[in-house]
This record gives sequence, structure tokens and C-alpha cells, in this order.
Amino acid sequence: MNRHVARTVLAVLCLLALFLADAAPPVMTQRAYAVSQEDIDDKKKEKKELEDQKAALQKQLKEIQQSKGDALAQKENLDTQIAIIRLEIANTEEQITQYEGLIEQTEADIVETQRTHKAQYELFCARVRAMEERGTVSYWSVLFHSTSFADLLASMDFISEIMESDQRVIENLQATEERLSAQQAQLEEELAEQQAVREELSARNTELKEQLSAAQKLIAQLAADEAEYQKLIKEKEAAAEKEQQEIVRLSRELAEQQAREAAARGQAAESQAAEGGYIWPCSSHYITSPLGSRYTGIPGASTNHMGIDIGRVGYTTQAVAAKAGTVIVSTYNKYRGNYVVVSHGSGNTTTYQHLSKRSVNVGDKVAQGQVVGITGDTGVSRGPHLHFEITENGQIVDPLKYLTNYVKGW
Repeated sequence: MNRHVARTVLAVLCLLALFLADAAPPVMTQRAYAVSQEDIDDKKKEKKELEDQKAALQKQLKEIQQSKGDALAQKENLDTQIAIIRLEIANTEEQITQYEGLIEQTEADIVETQRTHKAQYELFCARVRAMEERGTVSYWSVLFHSTSFADLLASMDFISEIMESDQRVIENLQATEERLSAQQAQLEEELAEQQAVREELSARNTELKEQLSAAQKLIAQLAADEAEYQKLIKEKEAAAEKEQQEIVRLSRELAEQQAREAAARGQAAESQAAEGGYIWPCSSHYITSPLGSRYTGIPGASTNHMGIDIGRVGYTTQAVAAKAGTVIVSTYNKYRGNYVVVSHGSGNTTTYQHLSKRSVNVGDKVAQGQVVGITGDTGVSRGPHLHFEITENGQIVDPLKYLTNYVKGW
């Protein structure tokens, strides 16, 4: 009986050791992935929508050109296409970043699966060695040495459990090898897709350069037509005067509204309309055109310049709020292009024109030095620059009255 108990205990211990060794494959660590394929698919969907918008604009541009539509309508169309291409570029760059995250995650999964595979393979080798050493005879020995029918059944169960456990070792190893193969294939696919997106980014950057060149060529052709350019200047000045009146109205209306809200709170209204206190609206201090009357290069086509033009900027230079305030205009029109107006109190405003991108919306409160947009050449512009205006007491004033240390480029 003692012998039977000892064998039973030994069998239990052997099974326990085998089960612990075989405790299935090490569990994969569950990580909260920062990026998923769904995120990338969403970006691809956004990109498809942008492509559809651009295709519609290209069709519209051809119709304008065929009907000999005015140059400004063509320029406005090109500006819109360029804005969409910039969004496509941003979208593509985000996809590349997302793929980097996805690839990093897949590589981490592969390392973890390889670690699991190594442990399972070592266990498999150990079981093979054990079976070779034990052989079939040892199983028969266990059965023949059973002291009773109950002992025989227990021994048979024991042997069956060992064989099933050995089979699970093999199955787990095969499953891990399949998972590793699938992960490696997934990694190759992600790397290939990321490379395709990189090539797409290069194509979009090339397209952007071509469209910018086409837009500038269009303005150059327009300027070469003296009669048409004189007409354009008159239209632009009339529109600018009307828009300036609206800007002053909005500024004063905002100040009155803020005063009413402050009074309702039992507070004194903050006045931001004090003169001065401006900083440079961009990093460049190179002035290509000052305030006032200037010659356009076409006989009889001088113009009254309502602000200053700051050159030596590109399509990535930040335009910042020269003074703290509230955005009262953030829009596009065919003359000013993308432009932003910030109110600093009743009748006190600053204007930032020809932006390639606007970074603020109407109603936003901006701090001095906060980015309001990116410089560019949208609207009637012969190249990337920032047109900057200051209004005090509802009147245009010379920004160079406050902005010192400038370089004269005219």
C-alpha cells in the first residue's frame, strides 16, 4: 500500500511539473496601442475626400480658362487647390507618423513572440529527450506494476495526461510559429505601405511647387496687361476701403459688447486700445514696400498702400499677433487672399494678409506673439510676403512708427 501511495504521489508530482512547464505559451502582454490600422484608414478616407475636392476644382479651373474667365477667378481657384494640397501633405505626413507607430508596435510584438517561441522550443526539445530516454517500455512498466484495477486505471490516466500534455507542447509551438509568421508578414506589409505613402508625399510636394509656380505665372501675366492691371488696382482699392470700414465697425462693436459684459459682471471694461505696444508680426524685418502711395511698374497704375509688406519670408514663416486681442476676421478673398484681423480695442486693429494658412478663427482670443497664420502669396501677390496693417482710432497708421530696427528694401 505504501508503495502504491508513493507511486501515486510521484505521478501527481510528475504531472504537476509537466503542467507547469507546459502552462501553455507565455501570455502576450496586453498593450494599449497608440496607433491602429483604423486610425490610418480614417486618414486615407480624409485624403480621398481632399482628392475629390481637388478634382472638382481642377474641372472648374478648366471651365474658367475655356470661357476666358478673369484671372482673379483662376487665381482664387489655384489658391484653393494649393490649400487642399497643403492639407493632403499634412494628412500624408500624419500617415507616415502613424505607420511608424504601427511598425514599432508590430516589431515589439515580434520580439515578444520570438521570446515565447524560444521558450516553447526549449520545452519541446526537453520533452523529446525525455521520451527518448523513457521509451515505450516505461509506459508498459507502469501498467504491469499496478497493484490493483484501480491502480491500473490511475496509471492509464496518468500516461494519457502525459501524452496529451506532450501534444499540447507541439500544438502551442506550431501556433506560435504561425503567429510569428503572420506578424512578420504584417510588418513587411506595413513597411511597404509606409514607403508608398512616402512616395505619395514626394509627389504632393512636387505638385505644390507646380501649383505655386502656376499661380505666380498667372499674376505675372495679369500685371503685364496694363489696362487689366489698372482695372484690378481700382477694384482692389475700392474693396479694401469697404473692407476697412467693416473692420473698424466690427472692432468697435466688439469693444462695446465687451464693455456691456464687463458691466454685467460689475467689473470695469479692460481697455486695449492704447497706442503702441506692438511687436514684429514675423521673424523678418525686411520691408519691401512701405505705407502710402507707391508705383506699381505700370504707367498710371500707382496705388495707395494701406500697410507695409514684409519680405524674405516663405511658405513656413509664422505670422504672429503683434498685440493681444480678439480675432474679428479670419477668411479668404480674391484680393487679400487668406487674411486675419485682430481687434485690440475700439478702432484698434492689426491685419495679416496673403497667408498660406490661417491658424485662428473668429472669436479666438490671442496673446501677443501667438501664431495667427503662416505667410504665403494667396490673393493678389507676386510672391510670398506678409502685408501688415495697423488701425488706431479707426484710421490706418504707419506700422514703422512702432516697429523699429527694420531693413529698407525699397
